[in-house]
Amino acid sequence: MANAAIDLETFSDRELLAHVDLAIQNVLVGGQSYRLGNRSLTRADLSILRQMRSELAAQIAGEDGSCLLPHTCVAVFEGR
Repeated sequence: MANAAIDLETFSDRELLAHVDLAIQNVLVGGQSYRLGNRSLTRADLSILRQMRSELAAQIAGEDGSCLLPHTCVAVFEGR
């Protein structure tokens, strides 16, 4: 079976995030790799998928303009 190239430009960030979430779920539920007889399957590296997820989530958060700096929080320090 030949692997067909996928043009990632055709997907929105939200669609890519859904695919990455599914890939993460597949690794967590089915394992990173397995062998059945003379066939084997190795899924995408979990750390790379998590990095992709983080980057896509930051891009999506930045799209609506409500997030100045992704992965940040506001702290208020008051005098004693």
